Amino acid sequence: MTSPTSPSATPGTSGTTAENTFIIGTAPDSWGVWFPDDPQQTPWERFLDEVVAAGYKWIELGPYGYLPNDPSRLAEELAARDLKVSAGTVFTAFHRGKDESAAAWEPARRVAELTAAVGGEHIVVIPAMWRDDVTGEAVENGTLDKDQLNQLFAGHNELGKVLQEEYGLKQQFHSHADSHVCSMGEIETFLEGTDPELVTLCLDTGHAEYGGASSAELIRKYPDRIGYLHLKQISPEIMKKVREEDLTWAAANLAGVMVEPPAGAPDLAEVIELVEALDRPIFGIVEQDMYPVSSFDVPLPIATRTRRYLCGCGSRTRVA
Repeated sequence: MTSPTSPSATPGTSGTTAENTFIIGTAPDSWGVWFPDDPQQTPWERFLDEVVAAGYKWIELGPYGYLPNDPSRLAEELAARDLKVSAGTVFTAFHRGKDESAAAWEPARRVAELTAAVGGEHIVVIPAMWRDDVTGEAVENGTLDKDQLNQLFAGHNELGKVLQEEYGLKQQFHSHADSHVCSMGEIETFLEGTDPELVTLCLDTGHAEYGGASSAELIRKYPDRIGYLHLKQISPEIMKKVREEDLTWAAANLAGVMVEPPAGAPDLAEVIELVEALDRPIFGIVEQDMYPVSSFDVPLPIATRTRRYLCGCGSRTRVA
């Protein structure tokens, strides 16, 4: 559970943020980070320093092991930079059966423990992709049968219950390119099959658009299931190529499918207006996929411009 002395990660609590504000933060992904350790990735100290330089106050932890795993050490590094944690991230494959599901619990618990220890209150949960995220090789069928869907729903309901009862954390499910929950229909099926008390959406605007889903329609149709957002845009031109050539997520990413706002889709100004109308505190984390970066000098100016743009889109959109 979150320590009573830990900074609250819920906008509008403990006097840390204005009530009912849409809080803009960022994540290691916006610095080209996909893995715990990779020489092509921005060093974690530089990431934290540049988050501050770009004007953000809130971050996600990113892949477990990228930032320090020791809660005391991580808390010190965050406090030295006046940064706070909104969420950790875990990866699951509940549709693959008991053995694969069991394998997800140990890393999920490690992430949950670290997230709660440093004051975070959300866990972003990303489903396994049916194509490898680097090579693009198919590792399983791209469609789930009825039994697999039921296993998917049951696994996320159980995870949500454990996160709430044992760690005081909220599960935010993240639909993803090349996963079994990507299109509008798949997202709606997932929402219908899971318990709203245990599972809400991390609505990733870029991945939703990638799958042909409308972020605006999801917010309007399922306002109570929107618990968290990842803010990003895709290039319509490159996305057209992705669909025509059936490019993998790995190939699409290398082709630059994710672009700096406001150059792509969806319209984030519309998304922010709709989220503010929900009239409750919520996070919008900038997460522009750009692994691997061509230079460590690339992310900072993009992150800075993106913050300025997003904070200018709404009347209650802030970084703190």
